[in-house]
Amino acid sequence: VQLQASGGGLVQPGGSLRLSCAASGSIFSINATGWYRQAPGKQRELVAVISSGGSTHYADSVKGRFTISRDNAKNTVYLQMNSLKPEDTAVYYCNAAIKPVWYMRPYDYWGQGTQVTVSS
Repeated sequence: VQLQASGGGLVQPGGSLRLSCAASGSIFSINATGWYRQAPGKQRELVAVISSGGSTHYADSVKGRFTISRDNAKNTVYLQMNSLKPEDTAVYYCNAAIKPVWYMRPYDYWGQGTQVTVSS
């Protein structure tokens, strides 16, 4: 199983980006999937998470600006980021709990990270 994160880049304050996290390989089911970020010199923090049923949770700092969604047919989770601020600058990582086959417990997987830079 692999998680491939993409969509990062350089954007001006107030701009938008959409991150994608695609899971591939032997996948029976995907439980909760989340986006985390880590800025230089800071700890990794939760940005948003979505359950298999579509329930969502956001960090207070991104509520109203970021939207997490999932396409179960494509095994892909998206993070739409609007009204970006310089303090959103970080490496963004996706994380998912995945059952490779029905009789195994879920395993925790991480994507490779994608850089988001918000600067004028």
